[in-house]
Formats: sequence, structure tokens, C-alpha cells
Amino acid sequence: MIEFLPLLLFVGAVVVLLMGYSVAFSLAGTGLLFAAIGAMTGHFDSVFLEAVPNRIFSVMNNETLIAVPLFVFMGVMLEKSRIAEELLDTMAALFGSMRGGLGISVTLVGMLLAASTGIVGATVVTMGLLSLPTMLKRGYDPAVATGTICASGTLGQIIPPSIVLVLLGDVISNAYQQSQIDQGIFSPETVTVGDLFLGALIPGLLLVAAYIAYMVFVAITRPQAVPAIPEEELSQITNLWLRALKALVPPVVLIGLVLGSILGGFATPTEAASVGAVGAIGLAVMRRAFNLKTLNEVMRSTTQVSSMVFIILVGASIFSLVFRGYGGDDLVRDFLHDLPGGVVGAMAIVMLIVFLLGFFLDFIEITFVVVPIVAPILLSMGLDPVWLGVMLAINLQTSFLTPPFGFALFYLRGVAPAHVSTTQIYKGVVPFILIQLLVLGLLAWQTGLATWLPELVYG
Repeated sequence: MIEFLPLLLFVGAVVVLLMGYSVAFSLAGTGLLFAAIGAMTGHFDSVFLEAVPNRIFSVMNNETLIAVPLFVFMGVMLEKSRIAEELLDTMAALFGSMRGGLGISVTLVGMLLAASTGIVGATVVTMGLLSLPTMLKRGYDPAVATGTICASGTLGQIIPPSIVLVLLGDVISNAYQQSQIDQGIFSPETVTVGDLFLGALIPGLLLVAAYIAYMVFVAITRPQAVPAIPEEELSQITNLWLRALKALVPPVVLIGLVLGSILGGFATPTEAASVGAVGAIGLAVMRRAFNLKTLNEVMRSTTQVSSMVFIILVGASIFSLVFRGYGGDDLVRDFLHDLPGGVVGAMAIVMLIVFLLGFFLDFIEITFVVVPIVAPILLSMGLDPVWLGVMLAINLQTSFLTPPFGFALFYLRGVAPAHVSTTQIYKGVVPFILIQLLVLGLLAWQTGLATWLPELVYG
């Protein structure tokens, strides 16, 4: 019974989360409760909890994590400057003459917003408010329209600069160093957030291409589900290419500055995030959307999101310490090593567990609780850290789409018209979940899709 206490601890945390309690306090509270029970029964050494202050202090001193509030600030400021609205209008006019053109335009805008903001909630809500009424008015099937918006909104998970990749990069970096030390390598190699950004670039663009290919497939097989905008309406739009340039150039320049400075080695992700934040302010000023009220709203939203991320990190640190105190690491290591198929079997089981947990947990809990436990074990079995990070990032992306607790579904449900049913939203995301799993399988088969670009740039 004692050897199964780590498993009971994990199950207990999931149950408390499903009861609706706050994530950070659920993780910390469950960990402390099991630690108290274990200390009283003699099954847990409370000395493990003495490391909590050091864990919190290391979070405060982690320069990489400073990029999180800066990228959030950048994303919220761009949302307030109404860049998304202009992009959607322009792209819809460019592709509207094609069947499925509105869906393609939503996907491309989702890609640009992902690279500009990296905030899934803001992207889904913005595109839901702006494009869903238009798509429904044009006769789009509600399932196709809602599925496209939800899936395009989640591209912020994988296309850099992504907050998920920043958090995952920090966790993978620590796990990689730990795995090397466990193998007796005391001058460990490092993996950076920049490596993960480069590794995610090709798979992210591949995902965009797959979404567009699906929209073309629907246009061919079910043309009535994705009708084109009437020609007489499009003919009334003047100076289309000039409007397109004015809408595209500012966000593309900002993306180039942020990503280019990171990938070119001129700046760390944190420094590049500060460039992005200042650039977002500059774009808002240019569009006359910057004032004290807007700044107050942006700073408030940034504080709320950043506080949520860091308090979950503290709660997850307490939980993981208790899990290790009960010997959970050894239990997981023995389980993965004893699986048939070696490293392939272990990786397959981990990816399946992460996928299933995504039905109930948010990507932040999985990143901070599950990944630190399994990543050092998988890396010590010889897996490439960049490839593992990108695989996990795409897998975590599905957590935003998988019912019943996919956050993108909740975001869109909150802004969708009442006549669009929740069942239609759930039905609409299923093809995109399958596309993500297909890309995941392709990446597992061709690991170079994630590792080639980092090796080319950094040698």
C-alpha cells in the first residue's frame, strides 16, 4: 500500500481539481495534506518541505520566466490596439472569393496572432467576436466555423514566441541537466527556450498548412458548408492590396524583431519579450489606441495572468517535492523502464497519459506537475530534449480543444451566439484534434522536423 501513495497523491490532486477548486491551492493543499499524513504515520520525511523556500526563491531569480509577463503584456496590448480586427477584415477580402476562403483567412490570422501574442484566450475570443458572426451570416456550417476558430486560436501554443514554449523550455532545461547529472555528467549541456522556439517553427507551420488543407478538403467535398463571399460584395472593396499591406506590415515587423533577435542570437527570450512589449506600445500609439485607460486594462490583465502562472508554479513545486518525498520518481522510473518496447514504449505511454490528462487539466498544471517527473527519465533514455519539448507542446495544444474542459471551447462558448450549440462546437473541433495527432505522429516518425533547424542555426 505504501508504494502506491505517490499514485494516490496524484489521483487526489486530480479529484480536488475536478471539484472546482483553484489549481495552485489544490496542488499545494493536496501535497501538504499528504505530507502531514505521511509525517504522522512515519512514511514521509518532512525535511523535504524545507526546500520549498529555495524553490520559490529560484522562481523569483529565474530570468527566463520574466519573459512570461512581458509576452502577456505584448499580447494584451496588441489585442487592445485592434490589429486582429483589421487583419481579419483584410484577409477575408483577399480569400473571400474562394469556397472556404473565410476559414483559410481565420487560420492565417490565427497564425499571425499566435506569433504576435501567444495568448490563446485572447485570440479565440477576438476571432469569435469578429469572424464567427460573419462566417455564420455567409452560410458556413456552425461546426466548421467554430472548429476553425478554436483550432486557429490554439496555434499560440506552438508557434513562437509562445508562453507555453517559454514555460516548457524552462522545465525541459532543468530536466535535461538533471538527467545528465543522474548519468554522472557533471558538466551538462544546456537546452534553451531559443532552441525550443526554433524546433517548434517547422511543426507549427506544418500544422497551419494541415488546417488549410482540411479547409480545402471541406470546400471540395462539402461546398455548401463553406460558401464564398458574393463577387458583387467583394467588388465594392477598394485599394485592397494597400489595405493588406497596412494591416500585415506592422505585426509582421514586430514578429520579425522579436523572433529574429532570439533566433539570431542577438537577445535572450526575456530581452526579446521586452522589445515586443515596447513594440506593441508603439503600434498602439500609431493606431491612436494608446491611453491611460488602455494601459491600466493591459497592466491589470498582465498582472492577473502572470500571478496565476507563478502561483501555480509555487503550488506545483510543493506538490512535486511531496511526490518525490514519497518515492514517486523511483516508482515512475521503474514503471517506464519496465515497459515493453524500451524508450519507444515509454514515450508512447507518456504521450498517451499527457493527451488523456489534457481532457481534464490545463497545460500549466501538466507542464509544472507531470513534465518535471517524466522528462528527466525520458531524457536519460537518450531522447533529444528539443524534440521531446516540441512533442509535448503539440500534445499540450490538444488540451485546449479536447472536451469536456478544453479552454478554447469555453472561450468560444462564452462569445458564440445562443443558436450555436455546445455540441456543434465539440463536433467542429474533432477533425482538428485528429490533425494535431496526425502531425504528432509525423513528428514522431521524422524527428528532424524539430531538430534540423536548431542544429542548422546553432550548430
